[in-house]
Amino acid sequence: MIKVAVVGASGYAGQELIRLLYQHPNVDVSTITSRSNINERYDNSYGNYLKISDLIFSENDMEKLSEEVDVIFLALPHGVASNVVTQEILNKVKVIDLGADFRIRDVDVYESWYTKHGSVPLLEKAVYGLCELNREEIVNTNIIANPGCYTTCSILSLAPLMDKSYVDKKSIVIDAKSGVTGAGRGLDLSTHYTEANESIKAYKVASHRHTPEIEEQLSKIAGEGIRLLFTPHLVPMNRGILATSYVRLKEEKSIDEIYSIYEEFYKDEYFVRLLPKGKNPETRWVKGSNYCDIGLNIDSRTNTIIIIGAIDNLVKGAAGQAVQNMNLLFGWEEKTGLDYVPLFPI
Repeated sequence: MIKVAVVGASGYAGQELIRLLYQHPNVDVSTITSRSNINERYDNSYGNYLKISDLIFSENDMEKLSEEVDVIFLALPHGVASNVVTQEILNKVKVIDLGADFRIRDVDVYESWYTKHGSVPLLEKAVYGLCELNREEIVNTNIIANPGCYTTCSILSLAPLMDKSYVDKKSIVIDAKSGVTGAGRGLDLSTHYTEANESIKAYKVASHRHTPEIEEQLSKIAGEGIRLLFTPHLVPMNRGILATSYVRLKEEKSIDEIYSIYEEFYKDEYFVRLLPKGKNPETRWVKGSNYCDIGLNIDSRTNTIIIIGAIDNLVKGAAGQAVQNMNLLFGWEEKTGLDYVPLFPI
């Protein structure tokens, strides 16, 4: 049994993480922190924990936590984690950061999309925690950069094609939709019920911060620099990411050939579900789960592969993936605490 701390437990991702950790057989959630709810009971913020949790929010003290727990989960706003994580802390405890501070290896790229980085030397040591791609690196680090939600769905959808010479890597377009929990629990006019309900909109067009994260990881697989178009949309649902990706082929390929590539690539991956031919993912079939569903299509008229991926943004796109990373770090079966059927209806 290990002890864990969740720093920034008052947000949606932090709450989802605690929900999953409470169901994990090898974990004791010993500490939760918050900047605004110090000394308040957790079940006052989230009534679903009534008679389940006696946790009380405390102030974040990373030095103290590093002496008391085995792993610290950081669910903090972008730009905060890099200013509180130090090498001294990593010498004593494992850190899994659900934010963006350690996801992008190139500090110039990070700072052009986010803010000034507070611990540049640690970027070289952080491992991008997409388990299906970086499993061997994850088990040998003390700091994991948990991927973003849009990025998880997009990268898993496209990864099997990135080393193929017959794919036009300059043609990649990702059209993605997210539920409103992706914007966090803080007050924002754009996510108020009357603003988001009965509407769908594109936002941060040609400027979304997940773009360089997707590009960096796909470039690593491709062995060349990738530039792509990524457009996110807000849809009036609580949970879910649906990403539709388009990639042109340089030569004709059959759907059977494309399927065989994906089947081989993901043959040992429990949390990636390749749907049968003719079926495409729906967010309702992955809600509350750590699965990523992928559907494949070819438009022979334009010689374009159309890949559709779906995840729950709070689970595989955040908290579930963090638990999956924790399982790898401690040598447990990767699906421990995550092996359950998606919720339906919800």
